[in-house]
Amino acid sequence: QVQLVESGGGLVQAGGSLRLSCAASGRTFSSYARGWFRQAPGKERDFVAGISWSGGTTDYADSVKGRFTISRDNAKNTVYLQMNSLKPEDTAVYYCAATALYRSTLRQDYNSWGQGTQVTVSS
Repeated sequence: QVQLVESGGGLVQAGGSLRLSCAASGRTFSSYARGWFRQAPGKERDFVAGISWSGGTTDYADSVKGRFTISRDNAKNTVYLQMNSLKPEDTAVYYCAATALYRSTLRQDYNSWGQGTQVTVSS
């Protein structure tokens, strides 16, 4: 099992930027694909971005393509989500997750989750 801790959330105006970080500990970090998901009040937890364990492949939800960038630093056991041009509809709790698969966009494939960090975008 991988333990995950997110940070970097907060309140930002529309058009602004935030960078989320997710630090991992426990089992070998570099062999796990990582993902970011988000959940708004009353809604399902949705896939936002994913990165393969090698870092060579990334996936994005259509709603964030061109605005968000996922990256990882295996030496620091950390994955990042750079969020630019934020919109009020990006407001949600953002969760970091890990899977032993090479890559995945499916929530059910991820078996390690962080506690979440709140992102609020004001209009």
